[in-house]
Amino acid sequence: MPFLAWPFYLLIPTFILVHLFVSPYTKVEESFNIQAIHDILIHGIPTENYDQFLTANYDHVSFPGSVPRTFAGALVLSGLSRPWVGLFSSTAQLQLLVRGVLGLLNAAALIAFGRSVQTAFGTSAGIWYALFQASQFHVIYYASRTLPNMFAFIFRGNLALRSLLNAYALPWNDRKGYRLGLYLLTIAGIVFRSELAILVGTITTYLFLTRGISITRIIIPAGLGGVVIGLLCTVPLDSFFWQSFPLWPEWTGFYYNTVLGHSADWGVSPWHYYFLNALPRLLLNPATYLLCIPVALLNVATRRRSLDLLVPMLTFIGLYSFLPHKEWRFIIYVIPGFTGIAAAGASWIWTRRGKSLVYAVLSLALVGSVLVSFAASTAILAISSLNYPGGEALGVLHHGFYHPSNQQFNVHFGNLACQTGVTRFLESHRGSQTVLDVLEAQSTIQKRTWVYDKTEDPSALLDPMFWTKFDYVLAESPETVIGSWEVAHVVYGFGGVKLLKPGQESGSPVEPLYGDDSRRVRMGEDWTSEVAKAWHYLEGLLRNQVLRGYWVEVRMEPKIRILFNQMKHTL
Repeated sequence: MPFLAWPFYLLIPTFILVHLFVSPYTKVEESFNIQAIHDILIHGIPTENYDQFLTANYDHVSFPGSVPRTFAGALVLSGLSRPWVGLFSSTAQLQLLVRGVLGLLNAAALIAFGRSVQTAFGTSAGIWYALFQASQFHVIYYASRTLPNMFAFIFRGNLALRSLLNAYALPWNDRKGYRLGLYLLTIAGIVFRSELAILVGTITTYLFLTRGISITRIIIPAGLGGVVIGLLCTVPLDSFFWQSFPLWPEWTGFYYNTVLGHSADWGVSPWHYYFLNALPRLLLNPATYLLCIPVALLNVATRRRSLDLLVPMLTFIGLYSFLPHKEWRFIIYVIPGFTGIAAAGASWIWTRRGKSLVYAVLSLALVGSVLVSFAASTAILAISSLNYPGGEALGVLHHGFYHPSNQQFNVHFGNLACQTGVTRFLESHRGSQTVLDVLEAQSTIQKRTWVYDKTEDPSALLDPMFWTKFDYVLAESPETVIGSWEVAHVVYGFGGVKLLKPGQESGSPVEPLYGDDSRRVRMGEDWTSEVAKAWHYLEGLLRNQVLRGYWVEVRMEPKIRILFNQMKHTL
């Protein structure tokens, strides 16, 4: 019965939200969209004095980045989050809200594709799809992160690959599904990620060669219509926010990174990187690509529809591999498709578990692989949550020290803090222009005034007078901060892993480097210390009894010091 798969489908949004709450901070790759969402949600959209308003309130004016990015995703996500704002008591919680909305949208797209897998291959395949997808790490972890890729992921998950999977189930004259899928995938490529143009091309070519879809009735109208609609969605909107007309951000990024070749500045990987490195990491469970996908292709009953997904996806990855700079997030759109094919193979094995010893053993191995994948994904989540010392440090600064009321505090953020979690949602402002006056009035921290600085100019940082105005500095290198400063707290971050053999002792992940700890308000340990304690507990539980003395040691390193200016105030 189809409804039997729903409890398993619900694992997907559940684990997305779990990953969000365990790792609530953001990285620099997400910064443009999360800052833009904050500015739209908090300050609103100006109706007059546009340039002055944007300069005074919007982060992208001061920190535009190497190329402009579209505001389309930020605007939509802000609008979807706005009705729920009153349920939260701080702007830090609003960051969880907007990320949660994005995560649930991606969860809906993943479930919609899972239902197509269920329709194509049966209820058992739908269940295996849900189990494989929920036990992966990257898709679940990044589903709520405001990367442009994850905005585009919604369009891909719900329509593009579904149209391929359903291609041979649709009547010959049913062209609406194809046209709509190509429309929306083209729009996503125009607005969010230009690499989707390659995926549009491979899907369109495959449908034309195998399904005979009409060039004049489907391909050209869908392509031209998607381009026009996409440009209308992005050019007027982004020209307004960037105060530059006409502006098509995704074309600007494509020209800068691909045509001019600046993407190579971020590193070059070999041609086979996506196939031999990225795909195994993204799928996580080796049984999916070593066992289940081959079974789905060898089995006559599942081969045709598996190839409908596999051929365009592999072609997309192969063509995209010619670009020198490679990142796993550039191909994340195809992971649900591979997972769906693997689910078809797993279903074939599972439904025959009672017919032979081979199928029984393979079925048991599949169940074990899913359990191991869940455990591995959980461990990776715990480690990944340690990569955001900037967000952790700002939380400790606001809530971990005593600050006199009705006093102004000036804070400088170092580069690492800005890259690893500091966002405007986590800052504490008393701005007069806000849609959250009631929300901000409820926050006790608003009794104080906080002023934040993200100056990066090397000449300014070498000026001793520059530092005299600050009460606190979140610095990765205290020796570069000029003046009389005291380390009030040290925030640790992930420093690597080390395999310990029997007899080797593990060190203490977090050393007591808090400086004058008496200055801190006792509010419990920070997150890195909590994770370190949990890892030590697991070591005592598992190392000798289960793993025969072997263990993976998670090393922690001091990342950010919260420095206090001794010449200004007393904590």
